[in-house]
Amino acid sequence: MLPVFSLFFDLPTAVGATAIIHLANNVFKFGMVHKYIHFQTLFRFGIPALIFAAIGGMLLSYFSDLGPYANYTIGMKNFNMTLVGTTIGSLMIFFAWFDLDPRFKKLKITNKHLPFGGALSGFFGGVSGHQGAFRAAFLSKSGLTKEQFIGTSNAVSLVVDITRLTMYLFVANKLSQHDNHFLAALTDAKSLLIVGIVFAFLGTYFGKKMVQKTTIIGIRKIIGVLLFLMGGLMIAGIL
Repeated sequence: MLPVFSLFFDLPTAVGATAIIHLANNVFKFGMVHKYIHFQTLFRFGIPALIFAAIGGMLLSYFSDLGPYANYTIGMKNFNMTLVGTTIGSLMIFFAWFDLDPRFKKLKITNKHLPFGGALSGFFGGVSGHQGAFRAAFLSKSGLTKEQFIGTSNAVSLVVDITRLTMYLFVANKLSQHDNHFLAALTDAKSLLIVGIVFAFLGTYFGKKMVQKTTIIGIRKIIGVLLFLMGGLMIAGIL
C-alpha cells in the first residue's frame, strides 16, 4: 500500500495514510481473532515493539525535515534525492529481499530472540510501516499454533500502529518544521483512505475464510519484484 500512496503524495504523508488504513484494518481484524492471542508471547514481543515504534516514528519526522542531499536532471526534469526517500526505498528493497530469499527462512530463531525481534519489527514499523517481515519471521518460530500466530501477530501490529500514529500526530509534530503527516494524510488522501479501508476489510474477511487453503507464493513473487522497482525509484528521487 505504501508504494501506491507514494505515487500520489510525498513519502511522509504516504506513510501516515498507510498507517491509518493498517490501524483501521487491524482494529477490524482484532475483533475476529483476539481470542487466539498468546499473551506471554505478546508481552515479550510487543513491549519492545511499542518502545521502538515510538523511536522509529520520531526518526521519520526528523528525516522528513532534511533537504535533498543530491539532485540531478534528466532532460528537462529535475530530481531530488532525499534521506527519507533513500531510507524508505532501501527498507522496501530489503524487506522484499528478506521475504523472497529462502535463506532467511532457515534462520535459527528461538523464544529468547523474541524481544530483539519485537524491537526490530517496531522500529522499522515506526519508520516506514515495514513491520510484517520481522514479525512473521520471529513469531512463526515461537511455537504458536496457526490461530495463535494470527491473533498474536495482529495484536502486535495493532500496538505498533497505535504507537506510531500517536507519534505522527502528537510528539513528532513538535519536532517537525513541516505540516503534521497524519493530518495531511487525513485531508489530502481522504478519498483513497476510504477506498483502502473498505478493501482492507474485505481482504481480511475473505482472507480469514481462505486461511486454511490459500497459497500466495506467486503473489509474493510479483509483489517482491514491484517492491524492488518502487524502492529503487524512491532512492533515485523519481517518486
